[in-house]
Amino acid sequence: MKVRIGIGFGGFGGVAPGEFVALVDRLEKLEIDSLWLSEQLSQPAVAPFAGLGFALGRTSRLKVGMGVTILPGRNPVLVAKELASLASLAPRRVLPVFGLAPGRDADRSAYPVPAGRRAAVFDEALTVVRLLLSEPRVTFHGEFFDLDEIGLGERPARPLDLWLGGAAPAALRRIGRLGDGWLASLVSPERAAAGIAEIRASAADAGRHIDDDHYGLSLRLAFTPPDAETLAAVRRRDPRADPARLLPVGWAAARAAIAEYIAVGVTKFVVHPAIEPGGWPAFLDSFVAELAPLEN
Repeated sequence: MKVRIGIGFGGFGGVAPGEFVALVDRLEKLEIDSLWLSEQLSQPAVAPFAGLGFALGRTSRLKVGMGVTILPGRNPVLVAKELASLASLAPRRVLPVFGLAPGRDADRSAYPVPAGRRAAVFDEALTVVRLLLSEPRVTFHGEFFDLDEIGLGERPARPLDLWLGGAAPAALRRIGRLGDGWLASLVSPERAAAGIAEIRASAADAGRHIDDDHYGLSLRLAFTPPDAETLAAVRRRDPRADPARLLPVGWAAARAAIAEYIAVGVTKFVVHPAIEPGGWPAFLDSFVAELAPLEN
């Protein structure tokens, strides 16, 4: 299985639009595998779809992913059209990952769905996106979306893999039923192993198969010990986990963490570094020396 390690411009290492252009160029020059853009609506960060289009158009080999973009509250026909256009312009370099809800509760109003129906809207919207990306014309009559003979025009020659985030039991079952891969976040190696097993079981129940190398992790990397607020947030996410394993500090700890996850079946990594403003160029140079050799 191929181990790949990309860079995330989100989480606690966000990149403002003013830094974006130079960093995209540097990622391409250093031959880093991939760039990942998180949906940070209220933060000074580049929006995923806009960032994908810019980065893909400016580079020739860099893969660009969404880690993650919120699907419920968006029109799935327009989402599918945007993905089809990006994939046609940059074949094999578009990596879509969808999530259920934004991390900040205050942002939820920007993604309107009927009360209590977010998960149901997600399932139906994802089904619509997949149908449109795989069939020339789609007729679909669901609870939330109603389509009659809708097509996208040109579709990707190679079907797009649609990965999903989330770690709750319902999210893992959804990945097995509807997704092509899992991008986890803040889960221990043990929880990652259990999640992979749950996804595989759900996929088998649905008569589906998810490739063995389609399990990934967003890994936060710090260079100073996390503060009390960060530790408390991690403990709320998983009270049983040791925060030191979820938030490696330094390159050696990051290599050790990646090895633990590879041992349980995770092969795709998105590293979100905590660095000071202006520290990205030095970080990327060190990344190439410290983590890129772990790829195979």
